[in-house]
Amino acid sequence: MSAPTRKALILPGAGARGAYQVGVLKALAELLPRRSRNPFAVLSGTSAGAINAAVLASRAEHFQHAVASMEHVWANFETSQVFRTDAWTMLKSSAHWFAALVFGGLGGRNPQSLLDNSPLRELLGRSIPLARIDRAIEQGQLEALAVTASAYSSARSVTFIQGLPSAKPWARVRRIGRPAKIGLDHLMASVAVPFIFPPVRIGGEFYGDGSMRHQAPLSPAIHLGADRLLVVGVRDEYPDAEPLGDSHTASPSMAHLAGYMLDTLFMDGIYADLERVTRLNTILEQGDIAHVGPPLADLRPLHTLIIVPKEDIREVAARHVEELPRGLRLLLRGVGAMNKEGMQFVSYLLFESGFTRELIAMGYSDAMGMKEHLRAFLFDQPMDTLDAPTHLKMDLKP
Repeated sequence: MSAPTRKALILPGAGARGAYQVGVLKALAELLPRRSRNPFAVLSGTSAGAINAAVLASRAEHFQHAVASMEHVWANFETSQVFRTDAWTMLKSSAHWFAALVFGGLGGRNPQSLLDNSPLRELLGRSIPLARIDRAIEQGQLEALAVTASAYSSARSVTFIQGLPSAKPWARVRRIGRPAKIGLDHLMASVAVPFIFPPVRIGGEFYGDGSMRHQAPLSPAIHLGADRLLVVGVRDEYPDAEPLGDSHTASPSMAHLAGYMLDTLFMDGIYADLERVTRLNTILEQGDIAHVGPPLADLRPLHTLIIVPKEDIREVAARHVEELPRGLRLLLRGVGAMNKEGMQFVSYLLFESGFTRELIAMGYSDAMGMKEHLRAFLFDQPMDTLDAPTHLKMDLKP
């Protein structure tokens, strides 16, 4: 076994697909010795990933218990626990937006979002003991929790950091790290997908989903000193075939565009950042930078491991879409979501137990299929000798 490394867990935005992350964490819990504490020095999350990271941070003294608690919630989800789904609310929301469009705005009564996610705030307040994060840090079970949101007025990505005094703030172009005591407002801001959920005010500024301006999603963990990064994505990497030139492809519906937007926000930045890390590692391996002054002299090699679904989650969503409340199905049908192209959008909103349980099982299976890679990652063993699984092989060369 090599010298201990600083490990980071990176959980990107996911919506209802966050259940897949829970399945991966369940496999990790089984690979660790019984009664293990949290194995990650840094927990970094965005959107739904921020909620999962906060659960782990608040129960850092016992990793298995933290994951079991998370699984219990995700495996028994109902959409009504995340946003209001009754027929009256759906009708009122639709009428509100329609009136604002027809009359050119309603002044101070303009709609802020399509859905009301106040039930999620109530659920998080009951389920996550955020006050225990400080104790986990004091007892050495965690160095830092990082939650990212997007600031609307200043137009920048803000990563809120609760951690050791050594967790210093940073400032880059359009992104900063800021010490904070993580609360419900930070989590609700990080999940506030524009147009779908309302923005959240923190201090003097309104914030939305952390994925919007998060162009370097690996950077918070790197700034906080991690040298091994485990990323749990929520999208399979087998893109659809390009349509033939003479095919009659329909124009994208609103739901198709919304799903495309969410997919881009949540996952594309991860791969761009992985490419940058791969190229820097190559430079460090092949070049001599010992004689170079700061900041280049401070560069260090980073080992990354990413787990993503082997299957198309849209197909899973199609099997469970009828579990959604009737009022919500009618609303989704109105924006063109009840077909294959719309399932991308639906899969991020399908907080129903049939769907989430299948994703938990998928995440667990995919992670156990990579257990040798995960063991090497967790127990500080060499990772360079392991071939990437077929479904994770990517061309990351310059």
